[in-house]
Amino acid sequence: MTDEAHQLTPPAGDLGTASAQARVRFVGTGPGDPNLLTLGAVDAINRAQVIVISCPGHRILLGSDFLELRPDVRIVSSSSADDEADILPSQPGTGAPTPVEVDEHCADVTATIIDAASQGIEVVRLVSGDPFLDGDIGAEAAAVARADHDVDVVPGVTGMTAVPEYAGLTLHGHDVQLVGDAACQRDIAGEGSAWSANGLIVVNTPAGRIKEVVRHAVASGRGEDEPAALICHGATTQQTTHTTTLGALPQTAKTARLADAESIHIAIGKVAEAPEREQLDWYESKPLFGWNILIPRTRDHSATLPSRLQSYGAHSLDVPTISMELPRTPQQMDKAIRGLVEGRYEWVVFTSANAVRAVSEKLEQIGLDARAYSGLRIAAIFESTINALAECGVRPDLAPSGEQSTKALAAVFPAFDEALDPINRVFVPRADIATESLSADLSELGWDVEDVVGYRTVRAAPPPAETREAIKTGKFDAVVFTSSTTVRNLVGIAGKPHKHTVVAAVGARTAETCREHGLTVDVIAPEPTALSLADALADFAAKRRDEMVAKGLPVVRPSQRKRRGRHPSR
Repeated sequence: MTDEAHQLTPPAGDLGTASAQARVRFVGTGPGDPNLLTLGAVDAINRAQVIVISCPGHRILLGSDFLELRPDVRIVSSSSADDEADILPSQPGTGAPTPVEVDEHCADVTATIIDAASQGIEVVRLVSGDPFLDGDIGAEAAAVARADHDVDVVPGVTGMTAVPEYAGLTLHGHDVQLVGDAACQRDIAGEGSAWSANGLIVVNTPAGRIKEVVRHAVASGRGEDEPAALICHGATTQQTTHTTTLGALPQTAKTARLADAESIHIAIGKVAEAPEREQLDWYESKPLFGWNILIPRTRDHSATLPSRLQSYGAHSLDVPTISMELPRTPQQMDKAIRGLVEGRYEWVVFTSANAVRAVSEKLEQIGLDARAYSGLRIAAIFESTINALAECGVRPDLAPSGEQSTKALAAVFPAFDEALDPINRVFVPRADIATESLSADLSELGWDVEDVVGYRTVRAAPPPAETREAIKTGKFDAVVFTSSTTVRNLVGIAGKPHKHTVVAAVGARTAETCREHGLTVDVIAPEPTALSLADALADFAAKRRDEMVAKGLPVVRPSQRKRRGRHPSR
């Protein structure tokens, strides 16, 4: 579709259900942190048939794990988003979710929205920050309303207040003037008004206007020696805050190489003084702030680990290392599924989410669903396995607390009792590379175990060339291994991580596999869980930072170290 074309066809499958009075929702997305999306924004995005985006960050945001976009949703990009599209295809290690694909492009957003609404299509227009405060889209919403379409506005967290707070600036108790981009442009052009001569001023503007901002602030009665803070990439894990003075802002931006930044926030006033800000620097002081972390993953991988790492200020990149395929001889699995349906088993034991999926796919092939588990008892280990069962509407009857392993499951598994158990058979679907130790343990408890290969694990395809290069050259600050298999497969498909990259392992066995492949292990989780692994890495980073501060060294991430030798503190 060309930029000039606005005709949108309704998504497949909705031609008969689209409403003639579909609503257009203008949804604020907040300043950058996906966690600032409101519940109303999430609901509107998940229901939308067409989503109009206006910046590269929106493409990234729509790839977030907690969103569940309709499978037939269409993503329409405005020309302003297209201008920066080249930066999106993922700079290695940026940790952002995989950007969604754009289906259409448009030069006239308003005309595109009105055309879609006229066809009864539910439209969401994403606006960074708050729609009416940051987005300046009042005229656009009014045009849609004049075209006789229902308009909803979902307010968002405004960057005008959130970004200073992410930089540790307290706004409470101060006279605050907020100057958005459009107002700033009018004011410095002489078409607006003077700014406050006292209190705190927060200005949102492109970096290219900093000199004009300083000039207008001084003309409004502010002194060049007043404290000021320059915030770039606010409320993201790339945020940087520079405390300086009003008069020194242009040179600060030049030194920090921010001249091309499309949007920065400037705070002018006493609250921006360095000592006060450093006391409240809650965000950039997080132990893993700004770290690029590589997560080699299996298909089992859940959002728990990246979410926990993000809570410590990191951004992560998932690299698939394992692909799943059907067993070479599926007859045994087919027989087991028939036995499951016919009441052959007392228990089904799942040791991975992939095993759950393998059984579910077999059930679907014969026209059945989770109701086939009726009358069976289900045992499971690992959070990802339990989550996969929950997606099917199944809750396990037995799962070990604490350690998640086959040994832990065997320790709490009941022994077979002829008086209580009508059937003595247990079905254990597993991967081809999994050991049969669980089956042996259950057999000792008196059960007749049918250990069946439900799927094969093979190495995934190598990651993109830029990711492989980033792994080898040390652009990742850390790599977290959640199993021995991920170690072997990552090295096999992408090579060894650079010696400056911090290596974290989920347990002793995984750590040993790392060493077998020539890697130095810096962090071993005290418990074999994703949360424990993330917490251990954060503790390591905090101690590393404190050591650098105590030695009077600049605090740099592992990826920022010079490529000379290996520093003992890593």
